[in-house]
Amino acid sequence: MPPVLDIQLHLQAHAPGRHFSLGVAFSSPSLRTALLGPSGVGKSMTLQAVAGLIEAPGHVHVQGQVLQDSQRGLRLSARERGVGYVFQDYALFPHMTVRQNVAFGVRRPGQPRNPQAEDRVKEMLARFQLEELAQAWPRHLSGGQRQRVALARAMAAQPRLLLLDEPLSALDTELRGRLRDELQSLLEQIRIPVLLVTHDPQDVAQLAQTVIRLRPGEAARPESVAEQPAAVRLA
Repeated sequence: MPPVLDIQLHLQAHAPGRHFSLGVAFSSPSLRTALLGPSGVGKSMTLQAVAGLIEAPGHVHVQGQVLQDSQRGLRLSARERGVGYVFQDYALFPHMTVRQNVAFGVRRPGQPRNPQAEDRVKEMLARFQLEELAQAWPRHLSGGQRQRVALARAMAAQPRLLLLDEPLSALDTELRGRLRDELQSLLEQIRIPVLLVTHDPQDVAQLAQTVIRLRPGEAARPESVAEQPAAVRLA
């Protein structure tokens, strides 16, 4: 049986006076995998490449499905990959209500009405306890409510992979602990592969089953969170 995640990518970024090169290679047998490391080491950049938002040579396999394989000349677009992405700041559309934000995951504005899509939106609003907030604007929501909307939007499209980029980092300590509990419960229910980026060991301990520690110059060897976190080779 193939690993849940099999990822090998080479990323490069250029800016005036600075060149960043990142080589990351790992596989994970678990549904919930965390990338752990300090700011600036390339965690978010790795997620963007996995999602197809930036180009990077290499391969991305999810439960045996090939999303990208440079050697075979295959690279699915971001939309074709079927990946749900929750950004650090949640990236809700400020001009859309909660319902419209969630619906964006299954139906783009201007497309014909689809009863199945409408049912999916209702399901997500109920699942994330957002029915009473369906007509609210993002600016009127609390941090925890915005997080739930972002997760509902990502899950509405029934993704094959969910990417979480420090989904708790914008929250205060008390709220962070409560929402970590809620997120743990959700991830245990959805049963799809999750790749989580964080710099918080508590997030890893509670949300992940396998952890990859990004650290310069060391080889990748994923381990369970009960063991010493692994390292990913960085260039």
